[in-house]
Amino acid sequence: MDPSIFGFSPYVAAFVFGLLGGAHCIGMCGGIMGALTFSVPPELRRPHRVLGLLLGFNAGRIVSYMVVGALVGLVGAGLSHALDSIALVLRVVAAVMLILMALYIANWWKGLVRIEAVGRHVWAFVAPVGKQFMPVVRARQAFGLGAVWGWMPCGLIYSMLAWSLSIAEPLQGAALMGAFGLGTLPTVLATGVAARRISGWIRNPATRTVAALLIISFATWQLWHLQTMSAMN
Repeated sequence: MDPSIFGFSPYVAAFVFGLLGGAHCIGMCGGIMGALTFSVPPELRRPHRVLGLLLGFNAGRIVSYMVVGALVGLVGAGLSHALDSIALVLRVVAAVMLILMALYIANWWKGLVRIEAVGRHVWAFVAPVGKQFMPVVRARQAFGLGAVWGWMPCGLIYSMLAWSLSIAEPLQGAALMGAFGLGTLPTVLATGVAARRISGWIRNPATRTVAALLIISFATWQLWHLQTMSAMN
């Protein structure tokens, strides 16, 4: 998919999608972020130390996204070289997955939950690895736990991975997932009053609706563009 025709780079689009999906990220990562904060002994619970753990966890999480994005991009490249016609199919699938993401964000349809069920089989093997990093008292432990947490089943991530697959280029796939991960940071890192304000804004039905309509418009534009290119060929 080539989002540049919509007036901005794919990485900006991925960042925005991560930001718009923040409400889901609160549910997925909010608990572990709170646990990281309270895992530090009270006498050592200084702001800079807690912030270091939170940043380490999220750095690990985003690196995992990037690794998977690169692997998926590599698979897409292999498929595209093997079958010329598959590139168009991958782009259509990516656009459809973005529409499903929009429906999920707006609470109009939760079909992505069914896709998440597939990832639970992988998570069952990966999750136990995270136990070796607990209790988390150092940044490197937080990074390791975040790297494991990045494999947790998530429909929004799967939608972005479909996009990485359609790009069919490992480095671009990694960069796309990195941009998406960075977009989730404001919501996940926010604490206290800021967390309540950001969470309230993101969870607002009007905000969700606008976000969903923007993503659907983007994906529909992509489908129209693909149809136009196909007709020209």
